[in-house]
Amino acid sequence: MPRSGVKVLPRRQHSAMGSTQKSARRPRGRASATARDSTLLLLLVCWLLQTCEPKSPNASKPNILLILADDLGIGDVGCYGNRTLRTPNIDRLAEEGVRLTQHLAAAPLCTPSRAAFLTGRYALRSGMDNDKYRVLYWNAASGGLPANETTFAKILKQQGYATGLVGKWHQGVSCASRGDHCHHPLNHGFDYFYGLPFTLINDCDPDRPPDLWVSVAARFSRYTRVLALGVLTLAAAKLSGLLSVPWTVVGGAASLVFLFFITWFSSCGFVRRWNCVLMRNHQVTEQPMDVGSTTRRMLQEATAYIQRNKDRPFLLFVSLMHVHTPLVTSKAFLGRSRHGLYGDNVEEMDWFVGKVLHALDENGLKNSTLTYFASDHGGLLEATEEHQQLGGYNGIYKGGKGMGGWEGGIRVPGIFRWPGVLPAGRVIQEPTSLMDVFPTVVQLGGGQVPQDRVIDGRSLVPLLRGDVEHSEHEFLFHYCGQFLHAARWHHRESGRLWKVHYTTPRFQPAGSGACGDQHLCPCSGDGVTQHSPPLLFDLSSDPSEARPLSPDSEPLFHAVVQRVGEAVARHRGTLRPVPQQLTLGNVLWKPWLQPCCGTFPFCSCSSDDGDSSSQEPAP
Repeated sequence: MPRSGVKVLPRRQHSAMGSTQKSARRPRGRASATARDSTLLLLLVCWLLQTCEPKSPNASKPNILLILADDLGIGDVGCYGNRTLRTPNIDRLAEEGVRLTQHLAAAPLCTPSRAAFLTGRYALRSGMDNDKYRVLYWNAASGGLPANETTFAKILKQQGYATGLVGKWHQGVSCASRGDHCHHPLNHGFDYFYGLPFTLINDCDPDRPPDLWVSVAARFSRYTRVLALGVLTLAAAKLSGLLSVPWTVVGGAASLVFLFFITWFSSCGFVRRWNCVLMRNHQVTEQPMDVGSTTRRMLQEATAYIQRNKDRPFLLFVSLMHVHTPLVTSKAFLGRSRHGLYGDNVEEMDWFVGKVLHALDENGLKNSTLTYFASDHGGLLEATEEHQQLGGYNGIYKGGKGMGGWEGGIRVPGIFRWPGVLPAGRVIQEPTSLMDVFPTVVQLGGGQVPQDRVIDGRSLVPLLRGDVEHSEHEFLFHYCGQFLHAARWHHRESGRLWKVHYTTPRFQPAGSGACGDQHLCPCSGDGVTQHSPPLLFDLSSDPSEARPLSPDSEPLFHAVVQRVGEAVARHRGTLRPVPQQLTLGNVLWKPWLQPCCGTFPFCSCSSDDGDSSSQEPAP
């Protein structure tokens, strides 16, 4: 019974004795030889039995394959209800494994969500979430995942695993100088990296309109105008005699404003060259990268990694570029879907997943590999072009990417497969989190989770195997930047799932479920509504969050709000001050940190693996 004394409703009905014989007397020498021969024969038989008998999947540490999509909506996948997009490989993964229906991202944006995924901790605990600057904008920013954070790759590497990352990183590169690589994947437990240290953006495709330039220029031009106005005011006060400051101070302030302007303006003019970079381990291999060949390159790297490490335990994190804008899609998939470019990109992503799974099959690793598929957060609703939707579909769930509270921003596909160990075709409706992957793979790899810090994730091994009925998560907390927007309470005795919203974004236009031209909904300020009392939903009967409850319609309203509030207070008591990674100073472009192939600022190189146009993937 809950300590707060909340009255609960009855559980709802859902979907040797032996004889001895005297032996004949034999000569001692002959008996010894016979015994020795028998012993050798017995040892030989035992050795043959041990080496010839097929090993069970759980006889040793499993290989671990983690596949994380980018911006994929839960409604984009067939096994989650989509009937018009073809995702047969992901659907087969669900048929052969365990499908989670309430799998939740710890944050609704790339950088903080992936930080939480890698560490099993809310991004606030590592300083990887912020209100104004919610993601990293540059490869040459000084912010990133701190070196003192422990990723699952670090622990598995200590357990003898080969640890590889292919694809997107978006957790920073360097701290103080070009090449220190303090935030680099190889400094966070991975022994091999091939991919994008940043992320995929429209600016990477010369045929697409830029997006980072537009958003950054709009924000920093406002800052420049404010600073310039301050300098002009200072100069006017000096001229009028209101202030007796030296002209050197006025000139110094003006120089700093000019330097600030030149820094952001010059960096934005070279977004593609600075951010659209491919790296192999510590070396830049392509700058700017050819987006048309990236899918093929990533697939080659992922399958080659499996082949190279098939005889030892490995962790491979395939961090997909699909289905993030600009939706780079191979010619073989263009026009194949019923949903335009976005649908084409989803179907290519599924093909990619199928090829990686086929590599496991080819190398005889299917039954000895734990495979996981998910998305880092919900689909982006604000991504449109000429009235065409370029973002994901979040199914029946309200909201999308960037919205910390609404289900559409945080409820994502979640599938685990390990043939012979996890029951095939099982569906779990318990609340689970991307943060749970950390303790789950650490346990399976024979490691121990750190005891010197709070780990918010919980091992899913007992739940996935069917050893327990419920998730360990009674409460989960949903952040937008550094602001707690919502929290959920799973009341196990009654089966009810409560969701409390303290803050919600203001949709533009009202009722649209998105934030119009803002690109992303804000976390605070005039773009949000504070709720007092908070909004309350019963997700067990209203998963779309369409019918807010009130004290009149729900007798338990006040008791539930109080109980969740107490859990929020306990949670906040576990937070500790840490250096913030996404401050203005840490997200600004810094030329001395810029990854560069060649001589800075003339950074340029291309891969020598031939013309990609002749090697288009075939569906």
